[in-house]
Amino acid sequence: MKPPTYDIAIMGAGPVGSALALMLAAKSREPDRIALIGQQFSMAPAVRSGAGATPDPRTLALNQGSRVLLEQIQAWPMESADIRTVHVSQRGRLGRTLIEHAELNVPRLGSVAAYDAVLRSLHHAVERSGITLIDGAPPQHVHGGCVRFEPDSGSAFSSRLLVQSDGARPRGIERQYDQHALLATIRAARPRSGWAYERFTRQGPLAFLPHPHGEDLYSIVWCSPPDEAQRRSEQEDEAFITELQAGFGDRLGQLRNVGVRHVFPLSLHAGPSLVNPYTIAIGNAAQTLHPVAGQGLNLGLRDAAQLAQALTPWLVRPEEDAAPLMSAYARRRRADRWITMGVTDFLPRVFSTGNPLVEHAGGLALLAMDVFAPLRAPLARQLLQGLRS
Repeated sequence: MKPPTYDIAIMGAGPVGSALALMLAAKSREPDRIALIGQQFSMAPAVRSGAGATPDPRTLALNQGSRVLLEQIQAWPMESADIRTVHVSQRGRLGRTLIEHAELNVPRLGSVAAYDAVLRSLHHAVERSGITLIDGAPPQHVHGGCVRFEPDSGSAFSSRLLVQSDGARPRGIERQYDQHALLATIRAARPRSGWAYERFTRQGPLAFLPHPHGEDLYSIVWCSPPDEAQRRSEQEDEAFITELQAGFGDRLGQLRNVGVRHVFPLSLHAGPSLVNPYTIAIGNAAQTLHPVAGQGLNLGLRDAAQLAQALTPWLVRPEEDAAPLMSAYARRRRADRWITMGVTDFLPRVFSTGNPLVEHAGGLALLAMDVFAPLRAPLARQLLQGLRS
């Protein structure tokens, strides 16, 4: 039988797939036997670098663990804004808590960077790595103990293992939140350096994150029912700011809208990590989360880091059967995935029930965490670095 063309093929050249490819390449004697497959590579270099392209409106909240990982693979973007303190509150109820970097003995809780900047840094590192880059998204199927790809044009190729990192929605658990996220950039009259805010309202969470493009700028993620999100996206600036100021308060002074607003639907989708003995799902192909606490990409990067670690011995002898390693990886990832999904699913629902008793209980919980550090430490560490195994 003809040997497979590649040892590992990664479907999806987004942040998680690109980071995994770089981690594997650093451990492989033959990086060209790692294939990174993505439609991003079919773009012209000028478009990939942002010239003449519509910028992606998203900013990414990357925790300290994710930042360290991206720095290690030399893919941290030049522009970012540190988060050193997170202020958590509930609109209209008592109770708030602060999570600060000093009590966790880290230089920062996390950083905020533009999605385009993160992806651009990763792709530049990939292009220097020796990894094989393949345009498009060819269909694939398992055949004879390996994965075979059959593109519409060009020659078929095969791989011993397949990693799905995006482009395929997970199948299994699904939850529709009846919420959309409105994204906007806001200028504040009294900015607080290094502070991020998570405010729970009856309609959904409202987050203010430091923006990498200016000390007085904030990236906001405002979750609400779809019709409300759409209405706010179409408002005149003055009316929008009036509503936003009423929902958030005056802790940052007068707010001003900057740029265009965007709306994205929100839902939870989760499926098994192990798709078949030779296919693993990570990142958005394994789970898509509610954006509360900004855990989606951080969880995906932990998927990638632990998969690279699990496959390191196999990269030396890729002719051996990797199925046991793939199965063991899926078992080890289960706890971190379900805890993180549970937290991000529970928080937006419990604070938006409209039940006064539940809201008061939530406020008391925030107050208790603020007063007693041991109560907030487990949540803070889960959001900072996840459950390591």
